[in-house]
Amino acid sequence: MASVVNEIFTLSIMAFAVGMDAFSVGLGMGMVPLRLKQIFQIGIMVGLFHILMPLLGIITGKILSEQFGRIATYAGGLLLIFIGLQMFYSSFQEEEQTRFKPVGIGVLMFALSVSIDSFSLGLTLGIFGAEMVTAILLFGLFSMCLTWAGLLFGKKIKGLLGNYGEALGGTILLFFGIKLLLP
Repeated sequence: MASVVNEIFTLSIMAFAVGMDAFSVGLGMGMVPLRLKQIFQIGIMVGLFHILMPLLGIITGKILSEQFGRIATYAGGLLLIFIGLQMFYSSFQEEEQTRFKPVGIGVLMFALSVSIDSFSLGLTLGIFGAEMVTAILLFGLFSMCLTWAGLLFGKKIKGLLGNYGEALGGTILLFFGIKLLLP
């Protein structure tokens, strides 16, 4: 029984660490005007991607070399840079419709960009059976909750910063994208 508790505790710490990217990026994205329904949907999508990506990583890791994990990290970094630049640029535009909207493909891009590191983690996970299921479910749960927290906190910050909140959010996403690209 103690080993099961220790395993869940260890996996929870790993899931929290993986989910902190989602919180940080959610903080930046939360500065875009969002409704609570959108925040809920974004959190669910990020959580699902944090389940799917490690699972795909585990499967792919058996087929491909470790180099693919680095390519996936670069792709995630480029997606974050793209979203960040678009948010920063649109924050200075007069028209509201030019801003990045986290709906449809925008939500998918956001969820993919914050979960791409989970794919890389999945490449290295050698866990099978119950441990793998527990790990990916914890990754999804923690990432979903941390995304919600980041988006809600970002929304509060946006209210304090006015029109420059989205520029700050774009800058945060831009820096996280650059961080993924640097060794």
